[in-house]
Amino acid sequence: MNSLVTGAETGDKPPISEGALSAEAMPEPRSQGALVLRKFLRHKLAMISVAMLLLITLVALIMPLFWPHGYWDSSFESFAEPSAEHPLGTTQVGKDMVSQILRGTQYSLLIAITVSVVATFIGVVLGAFAGYMGGFVDSAISRLTDLFLIIPAIAAAAILVKVFSGSWWVVAVVLAGFAWMPIVRITRAEAMSLSQREFIEASRASGAGTGRIVFKHLVPNMVGTITVNATLAVAQAVLAEAALSFIGLGVKPPDTSLGRVISENYAQMTGRPWLFFGPFVVLVLISLSINFIGDGLRDAFDPRQRKVKA
Repeated sequence: MNSLVTGAETGDKPPISEGALSAEAMPEPRSQGALVLRKFLRHKLAMISVAMLLLITLVALIMPLFWPHGYWDSSFESFAEPSAEHPLGTTQVGKDMVSQILRGTQYSLLIAITVSVVATFIGVVLGAFAGYMGGFVDSAISRLTDLFLIIPAIAAAAILVKVFSGSWWVVAVVLAGFAWMPIVRITRAEAMSLSQREFIEASRASGAGTGRIVFKHLVPNMVGTITVNATLAVAQAVLAEAALSFIGLGVKPPDTSLGRVISENYAQMTGRPWLFFGPFVVLVLISLSINFIGDGLRDAFDPRQRKVKA
C-alpha cells in the first residue's frame, strides 16, 4: 500500500484526453479580411497617416462653413501681414490665404480621388483581361500600354489641359489617361498567375464565360493589389496636378488647387514665406500621408509579413 504513490502525491498531472479540450478553449479562426485589418491597425505609421489625412480632409470640408472669409472675396488689403483676422495673411489680390488653402485642398483631393478611381478601373479591367485571355488580346493591350508609357505624361497632359480648358474635371480625366499603365502591368502579372489556379480551371469546366471569370473570380482575388495601387495613385495624382498647376497649365479660375495656390505665391518665398509654405506644407502632408497609408496596406496584404501576431 505504501509503495503505491498516486499522481496527485507526486505532483504529476494526469494525461489530458482529446475529449477534454472543449470548443471554447480552441481559438476561433480569423478570416483573411480580419487578419489584414489587424495587421493594418498595428502599423503605427499608417495609423498616424490615416489620422493626419482625415484631419486635413475634415478641416478642408467643414472649416469653410464657419470661416468668415470666402475664397472668392478679394476686398482685403493686398499682402496683409498675418493677424488674428488673417492667420496667414492675404494674397497680392487681397484674398485671405487660409480660405485659399481650404479651397485648394478640396479641389486637390477631389482631382486626386477622381484620377485614382478612373485609372484603377481602366488598369484593372485591361490588366485582368490581358492576363487571363493571353494571345492576341494580351499582345494588343501590352503594346497599347507600352505606347502610352513612352509618351511624356506631364508634357502631353499640359497640352491637353490647355486645349480643353482647365476645369478640374478636365485635369482629372487627362491625368487619369496617363496613370493607368503601371496598374495594367501589375494586374496583368497577377491575373496570369491566378488563371492557372484550380478554382479558375473549375470555373472554366463549369462553363463560366470570360467576363464572369474575370469579374467574379480574378478581380476579387486581386483586391489587395488593387487597393494598394489605388491608394498610391492618389498620392501620385496630387503631385502631378500640383506640377501642372505650378507651371500654369493645370487648374484655371474659378477652380483652384494647392498647386495653383503655390504657383501664385512662390515668388513670395523669401519676403512673405507664409504665403508659400502654408499651401506647400499641406500638399506635402497629404502626399506623405497617402504614401505611408499605401505602405501600411501593402504590408498588411503581404502574407510574408509576420511582424504582427495573428
